[in-house]
Amino acid sequence: MVKSSKGFRSRSRGTFTKEVREKGMPPVNWFLRSFEIGDRVTIRIEASDPHGQPHPRYQGRTCIVVAKSGRAYRIEFLDGGKPKQLVATPVHLWPVPKPEATHA
Repeated sequence: MVKSSKGFRSRSRGTFTKEVREKGMPPVNWFLRSFEIGDRVTIRIEASDPHGQPHPRYQGRTCIVVAKSGRAYRIEFLDGGKPKQLVATPVHLWPVPKPEATHA
């Protein structure tokens, strides 16, 4: 029996599969998106752009932007109670809407 590959994109067919109307490259403004330090973002991996792509195991994880590193962002989150940091380009990050203040 042949040994299975353990590459960066292995076992990620479902994660990187797009719907029919989403296929191809995303709009340019997704690449030019900017975040402030302290913003909350969700990792939403864009399969068509491998540059600055975080590991597929972190798909759907909500993080906090810690710093800007070139055109990418350093993001931080807790993984099993331990703080971890990743570097990802803006096309793989999705802004989390800020909760609206309730007026009493």
